[in-house]
Amino acid sequence: MDKPSVDAFGSRRSTLRGPNGAVATSQPLAAQAGLRTLQDGGNAFDAAVATAAALNVTEPTSTGLGGDAFMLYKSADGEVGAMRACGGAPADATRQKVREAVADGQGVDPSEAEMPRTGAHAVTVPGTARGWEATVEEFGRLGLSDVLQPAIDYAMGGYPVTEVIADAWTQGEELFEDAHARQQYLVDGERAPAPGETVQLKNLGESLQAIAEEGADVVYEGYIAEAIAEEVQRHGGFLSVDDLANFEVEFPDPVSTTYGDSEVYELPPNNQGLIALEALNIAEELGASDYDADSAARVHYLAEAMKRAFHDGHRYITDPDFEEIPPLGSKEWARERAESVGETASDVNFGVPDSHAEDSAGHGPADPREPNVPEDADTVLLCVGDDEGNVVSFINSRFAGFGSGLVAGRTGIALQNRGASFSLGDDHPNRLEPEKRPFHTLIPGILKRGDDDWSAFGVMGGYMQPQGHLQTLVGMLDDDLTLQEALDRPRWRYREDGRLAVEARMPTDVQNGLRRRGHDLEVLLPGMFGGAQVVRNKGGSLSGATEPRKDGTVSVW
Repeated sequence: MDKPSVDAFGSRRSTLRGPNGAVATSQPLAAQAGLRTLQDGGNAFDAAVATAAALNVTEPTSTGLGGDAFMLYKSADGEVGAMRACGGAPADATRQKVREAVADGQGVDPSEAEMPRTGAHAVTVPGTARGWEATVEEFGRLGLSDVLQPAIDYAMGGYPVTEVIADAWTQGEELFEDAHARQQYLVDGERAPAPGETVQLKNLGESLQAIAEEGADVVYEGYIAEAIAEEVQRHGGFLSVDDLANFEVEFPDPVSTTYGDSEVYELPPNNQGLIALEALNIAEELGASDYDADSAARVHYLAEAMKRAFHDGHRYITDPDFEEIPPLGSKEWARERAESVGETASDVNFGVPDSHAEDSAGHGPADPREPNVPEDADTVLLCVGDDEGNVVSFINSRFAGFGSGLVAGRTGIALQNRGASFSLGDDHPNRLEPEKRPFHTLIPGILKRGDDDWSAFGVMGGYMQPQGHLQTLVGMLDDDLTLQEALDRPRWRYREDGRLAVEARMPTDVQNGLRRRGHDLEVLLPGMFGGAQVVRNKGGSLSGATEPRKDGTVSVW
């Protein structure tokens, strides 16, 4: 097939290249922090943490110390590995206790209470600080204090807010209720900053400085831990200092599958990496790449593969310490699932099941409950490559924007609402249990195209993430697009309500063709289609691309 041109997809950028290092992320100042770290003698792991920390300050609408962090990497010696810094529910947070605690606020009987999206009961143990520290100590060359310095400088000295972030910041005007939270994150305690307005986050800067001097223990056993626990308990939650002190970082084995001649690596459960792998396998089984790149048929078969992967993922993926997960990423599983795909849209459900009863295909009931996850969950993703051969995909998030709406005392640390993805239903696969980790949407990615051709990639944005992985990988691998072309191409999104959303830039004939195939189509704004980053090391030559729908940038050296 003919390779689509850059102009066909409205690209206004080139793939950037450099011999010594590349950093791609959603905020220019953060990308510069990572590049500066490389230039100061750090490697890709040091630069990844420096970039992530800077994003905590310059894009606080999407990430923070009160959230979780994950990494996939290919090291200079050829190892493919992962880091997971994801905390669980408080040890005292039983379903019955939480039901009783939230029932009054929801005005229902405890048996009918639902897991809240915000507030104290949505807070799980934050993993970010220990994740940063573990990454630098295990793989980096610099000290934690060195890599945190750019973030501290931005927090204490101030920085001008970009347009996309200023718009996202307005969420805090309604979310933050306590005066101390509003004073730390809203101008005069009242409003979000305007584009170009300089912001200082001094309380957050002081917390970052404490971590730089004392290490992550200050967040889990020191005064910051006490502030976090006190804030949650003051609002009726169960998180304790002991919950924080008991948290440990994991280094799980990645899961992977082949796609053509390439290999794709993802995070295992409790993350949704298996959803991306299952979708890739089904798409390959269906021969989706045989159809023209800009055709309704191609999008149809990819979307149908994605539907089945989501249905299965939400049926089975949970904390593997609590329940066994079937081999969703295997070729055998994909062959069975591909048999149910036809030439017209199916009504396969997106959500998770009401019980463990199975349908005739053995993959969960036909009438599932929708997952308790906001469609526009916010995240930051960054990718780094260095001249040693390390490539790193690092992802950091509080889940939805500023998270739970709680800010721990005067620390400047806004706490995540990742616990909102738990269910209070007794038969739900992702039901709340003490110390259980919630279903996690965050999935950094690694792509191997050959022994000397490795990419770190990812697409942030809740349930857009595996869909973005599928579309970006297909663009790079099936259509031979450049990195930037693959990110610029118009995207589609299978939504929780069963509809298929597309960007307005999607060609009209493709949209009409999807409708003829039975898809319930809608057009959404670009911000609903995720934020992607990618860095590639091919034979020692580094290149990078960034998301055109965000304030993204690539810094190369």
